[in-house]
Amino acid sequence: MNTFTINSASVRWSVSADRLEAELASRPLLVLLHGYGSNADDLFGLVDYLPDHFVIASVEAPLPVGPGFAWYNLAPDPETGGFKRDIDEINACTMALSRWLDALEARFGELQGLSLLGFSQGGSMALQLLRRMPERIDSVVVLASFVTEDPAPDTAIYDQRLAEFKPRVFWGRDPRDPVIGPELIAYTRKWLPAHADLEERLYSGIGHGINAEELEDVSAFLSACA
Repeated sequence: MNTFTINSASVRWSVSADRLEAELASRPLLVLLHGYGSNADDLFGLVDYLPDHFVIASVEAPLPVGPGFAWYNLAPDPETGGFKRDIDEINACTMALSRWLDALEARFGELQGLSLLGFSQGGSMALQLLRRMPERIDSVVVLASFVTEDPAPDTAIYDQRLAEFKPRVFWGRDPRDPVIGPELIAYTRKWLPAHADLEERLYSGIGHGINAEELEDVSAFLSACA
């Protein structure tokens, strides 16, 4: 299994470096995880639309892809017309995010709350991280995204534990999203209600994107979770 590392220097923060320790001591952290081929600057543009009681960190994925970065590679799947995903690579990147959070707490002390917001591939990473550490995460927002099927033997144990916690999850999408295939949506629609306190919202006409209405709903969801 590959070993990945999150580059702390590439993380964009909503507060200045000299204020980070003090702010994290009194405010919860919201971590933004961008989509395939993007970077930490992408979702950082959402900061002004999100609840201001969070310290926000936009984290950059570790794998260079074209002009941007990815959390895991995608390979064309001729059988489905979609993409193949290497679950070992996904879990290796999940562990990299976990180590980054561990290092953050080692440096600044225990977090005063933790939420995740992921778009597309970043949303699948947010849910995979939730699987592995549900006791540390208060809420998750997944936009135009999905949960990954994970056949690893220990995943059933993780999923059973997650079902006991049932953290709050917001899942927003266009029912005709041209990027996320129907098989991914079908699996996610079955998996999420069994493992989370789910709020699912549909936004027709936004394609594989985000609109103002969805951002308002996301903000309200995160405020209620605080």
